[in-house]
Amino acid sequence: MTTQKNHTPSLTMISEGTSLNGTINTENDIRIAGKTDGELTSKGKLIVTSSGVVEGDIHVADADIAGKVEGELRVSNKLTLRQSAVIEGDIYTKTLIVEEGAEMVGACRMGTDAAKAPSLTSSASKSEKSSSGHKSQSTDDSQNSDSSEESKKKATHNGKFAKA
Repeated sequence: MTTQKNHTPSLTMISEGTSLNGTINTENDIRIAGKTDGELTSKGKLIVTSSGVVEGDIHVADADIAGKVEGELRVSNKLTLRQSAVIEGDIYTKTLIVEEGAEMVGACRMGTDAAKAPSLTSSASKSEKSSSGHKSQSTDDSQNSDSSEESKKKATHNGKFAKA
């Protein structure tokens, strides 16, 4: 009977109207309809409902996002962004599915090793902190005499939401 207990699916839920500050580590799936502020790590699937808000870096096996995420999103398998999803941060995933209407601000890396890749913002030069995380633009801008002005213009352009 103990083998059946190990196979019973478990789900951690943060209900609508609930706010949680701190680090979340779980072996199970997690569903967020409320608000969390802090790093979230799961070996299972993350579900963020349309009312859910996650502020902090995320490291999960799979994710289905319909709410808002502010932070780096690392998904080792499949990431699904629903039409109401708003992502503000870099995305690293093996597979990405985006519904029409989903919004993303940040860089996206896909592929087998993408979730293990180093952060784009940490690989940028230490003298220039890039909130958009576009390493190639920093390199191009350094060749211009008014590179700081160009950086500001490009950052403003990249700060707009990209709609799917």
